[in-house]
Order: sequence, then structure tokens, then C-alpha cells
Amino acid sequence: MIRQLFAEALGTALLLISVIGSGIMAVNLADGNVALALLANAIATGCMLYVIITTLGPISGAHFNPAVSLAFFLRGDLPASLLLAYPVAQVIGGVLGVWACHAMFDLPILQWSTTMHRTGGAQWFSEGIATFGLLFVIFGGIRSRPEVVPTLVALYITGAYWFTASTSFANPAVTIARGFSDTFAGINPGHIPMFILAQIVAVAVAHPILKGLFSDTPRI
Repeated sequence: MIRQLFAEALGTALLLISVIGSGIMAVNLADGNVALALLANAIATGCMLYVIITTLGPISGAHFNPAVSLAFFLRGDLPASLLLAYPVAQVIGGVLGVWACHAMFDLPILQWSTTMHRTGGAQWFSEGIATFGLLFVIFGGIRSRPEVVPTLVALYITGAYWFTASTSFANPAVTIARGFSDTFAGINPGHIPMFILAQIVAVAVAHPILKGLFSDTPRI
């Protein structure tokens, strides 16, 4: 269990390093071009997802996301003993990753995000869609071609940065950790609860739909 929890914490830390670090670098180099900054942010995140899912998947399942852990629990694929432990490890790892990123770019380690545009019904609905889509990709990939799940998730999140209004957080641990960074990829702490609620609701909606769609017995 210790090895699994460490893998989840490390993977989530690396994920946040890619999200925050690429956002900082993109803003520094894009000369005010927000579209270019978002593109760089999306590509770096997708690349990191492929790496950490491929390398750490055999150890912990490579959730790096409490919503994914909850979905696996509902499927009966994650024991109850890890249902709380995984998210705790993921959140701790995510926050440590944010702080490590601040240190790399010589920024104040402790920050609160002041980003003000991540709220409202459209953003919350977007997070629900983003999270549903992520679970669709994961469980659909497991059902059809498990070996390509890292690629599928990386491609999905890279694209979802662009086709969702919220830029696809789709992850409570990432949402919480991004509240600790007043940078391009941050989220105002006051906006975090509704994002997480939308993500959890998406898990509840997705579970019965994806369980039926990707059941082992094809329905004719």
C-alpha cells in the first residue's frame, strides 16, 4: 500500500509540475498571446500524462485523480481501504508539485490564486462534461485496448483544454492544488467547491452509463 500511495502522490506531483510549470513558461514566452500559451500548456500536460500513466500504472493504476479513484471504487476495482487514502495522497502530491514548480521559477512558494474567470454555470457544466469524457476514455480504453489507455488519456486531455470552457480540470486533486498558484493555470479558491461538485456529479452520472456501455457481455 505504501508503494501505491507514493506512486499516486508522485504522479500527481509531476502532473501539477507540468500544468503549472508549462503555464508559467508559456506566459513568459508567448508575449501576451493567450492562445499560444494555452497550446503550450495543453501539450506539456498531455505529454506528462502519457509518461506518468505508462510508468506508474503498473504500480498504483495511475489514477492521479480522486474522481477516477471513486469511479474505480464504484466498479468494484478499488478496495474501500484505498478510497480515502488515494485522494489524500493525490492532493498532497498535487500541492507539493505546485510548490516545487514555484521554487523552480523563483516565485513565492506559498500563494493563493486570484484568477477570477473560473466560475458560473457554463464552467461547472463544462467540468461535468470534461470529467464524464475522461471516464469514458479510461473505461472505454480498458474495455477495448488497455495498452493504449495512456495515449488515449493524453490525447483527450490535450484536446479538452481547447473544447471545454473550463480548460478541463476534470480532477479534484488538480483543482485543489491549482488554487495554491497565482499563475496562468490557477483557480480562485472560492471557485474550487463547485468545480469539485461538478466533477463528483459527473462520476455519479457516468458510472451506470459506462458500466452498461462497456459491460463484458455485448448486448444485441
